[in-house]
This record gives sequence, C-alpha cells and structure tokens, in this order.
Amino acid sequence: MARAFAGPGKYIQRKGEIRALAQHVTPLGSRALVLVDPAVADSLQPALAAGLEGVTVRFERFGGECTHAEIDRITAATATPGSAAEVIVAVGGGKTIDTAKAAAIRTGARMVIVPTIASTDAPCSAVAVVYDAHGVFAETLRLSRNPDTVVMDPDVIAAAPPRFFAAGIGDALSTFFEARSNAESRTDNYVAGGFPRTLAGLAIAETCQAVLRRDGIKAMIAVRAGLCTTAVENIIEANTLLSGLGFENCGCSAAHGIHDALTRLDETHGLLHGEKVAFGTLCLLMLENRDPAEIEETIRFCRAIGLPTRLADLGITEDVPAKIERVAAAALKNPGAIIYATPVTLSVPLLRDSILALDAFSATIR
Repeated sequence: MARAFAGPGKYIQRKGEIRALAQHVTPLGSRALVLVDPAVADSLQPALAAGLEGVTVRFERFGGECTHAEIDRITAATATPGSAAEVIVAVGGGKTIDTAKAAAIRTGARMVIVPTIASTDAPCSAVAVVYDAHGVFAETLRLSRNPDTVVMDPDVIAAAPPRFFAAGIGDALSTFFEARSNAESRTDNYVAGGFPRTLAGLAIAETCQAVLRRDGIKAMIAVRAGLCTTAVENIIEANTLLSGLGFENCGCSAAHGIHDALTRLDETHGLLHGEKVAFGTLCLLMLENRDPAEIEETIRFCRAIGLPTRLADLGITEDVPAKIERVAAAALKNPGAIIYATPVTLSVPLLRDSILALDAFSATIR
C-alpha cells in the first residue's frame, strides 16, 4: 500500500522571468555557478547579468555533452576552495540541465533550472541521463533530490527554433503511454529508490496527454509563426512540468528504452532526444499490440507536429533489418533497463519485428 510522489520545489512560468532570477537564487545562496549552453550564452548574457544582479556569479560554458567527464569538470568548478558555489544555475537544454543537476548532487549545491527550450522533461526531475563523448547512451542516474526551482520564460522558449518545441512534444507524448505500461506491469516509479505511483502521478500523465492532443498542433503553428499564444503556454507547461512529473512519478518503458538503443546508430546522432522518443512511442504501441486506431491517430498527430514516424525519417535506410536487430539487442542487454517495464514478455526478435512492423504500418497511413 506504499506510494510516493516527487517534484521540484517550485515551478515558475512567466514572461520576462529570466530578468528576475536573483529573487529565485538569493533565498538559496549568495554565490552561484551559472552553467550556460554555448548556443545561447551570448544572446542571453545581458538578460542573465540583469537577472542575477546582487549575486556573486561565475559563468561556465557547457561542453556540449552530458558525460561523466563533463560532470566531473563542473563539479570541480563548483567546489573551488574558499568560494564554493552555493547554487548551480543551469541555463540551456536537457543535457546542460542534467550535467548541472548531477554536479549539484555531488557538491551539495542548490539547483535553479532555467530551460531555454521546451524540448525535454529534464528540468523538473531527479534523473540525469549520461552519454559517452560520441552521444551514445551510457546510463541513467537516479539523483537524491529534485531541483529547488524551475524558471520557464516563455519569451525565451518561443524564440528558440520550432524544432526544439516539436521535440518537447515528442518527449511529452510518451508520458501517458509509458505510465500506462508501468501501471499494467506494476513497476515502481523513480521516487526514493522506487515506489508504486500515486493517483496524482497518473492523473498528471493523463492531463499531459490531453493537453498535447488539444493544444499541440495549434501551438506548433503559432511557434512556427513566431507567436506565443495560450496554447503555446499550455504546451510549455505540458512539455516541462506535466511530462516531468508524469515520467518520474509513473516511470518510463519501451519508448525511452528504444530511444536509448537508437543512439548506437550513427544515423540518429543528429536527431533530438524527443524526436527519437516520439518514434519509440509509436514502436511501444505496436510492441504492446494496442488498438490500430490508437496507433494511427498517434502517427497522424506526430506527422502534424513534424515528428518522425518512419525509420527513414531517422535516417535509417540501409541494412535496416540488421540495424534494428542491433537496436533491439542493445535495448534488452541490461536486465534492469527501463524497457522491461513494458507489460510484454520481451525478446530481441519480438522487439525487432515490432519496430519493423510499426515502420510498415506507418507507411500505410496517408
């Protein structure tokens, strides 16, 4: 009868909030290390300087990949003797955020997360995904605490390339389907070593799905036109808060398991996390033998958003069966991998054929 729920201390979403960061940082400490994604470091420098006035700040540029070596580097920068940072502020995308979270756990620093794109559900969680230097998935770290504060500035998010926004929808799309997998397989969530989900966790995952289906296409049209509407604001929340709470409190399954294995193929290295997760979500539905109407509807939704629905969309066009066999074997190699939360008796042939069958099924949808 046990159950547990986790989330960030605060979630703030408001236009212009990046210029008010000091009010979120100073209650946590007076010295901050700000880890900034190089893609936005120059453009956001004036806003960050204004927003952090009164805070003793050291800026570090993110190295580009969330590796153990990069986490070590930021940990060392944070723990400078005599002037150790009390707060780590992460400004950037999911890999910047995960690196900052892991370093903060090592040093005991507090965490303020400032996403510059709404492309993943990393900001709110106590989970960090680590890759090797080539972008191949290495492991998932379960951290001991969630970020203290997440600050979402819609002006910053809406100014990012629309592809990132679409990828966030792709990542969030998996939330309910993987929550359903975990509920049916009775797999524990990621809170405090693993607990059964709460009613609140499942309700959030369901709400995430409802918001995506209601507002996702409208929001993408607005973002592509450089506009920030109520639908855009709703999808920012769904991509970040609802999806983050949903996956951490309910769990992931084959959508993310397939994503992790796809990183072993060179063709996928130019793709965003959420793009691969979206395709993995479609494969999950085929693997679980869901109603064809549900699979078709989800394929059509992904296409309207601009997300991949075919292996060719991922750049996988040669030696396809052999490469998907590699993906299936990699996904199932570790007996403790998240893919085993899927309520199906898994094998390499079944997973391989389910991925290939989804590709064939998608080809029939016009």
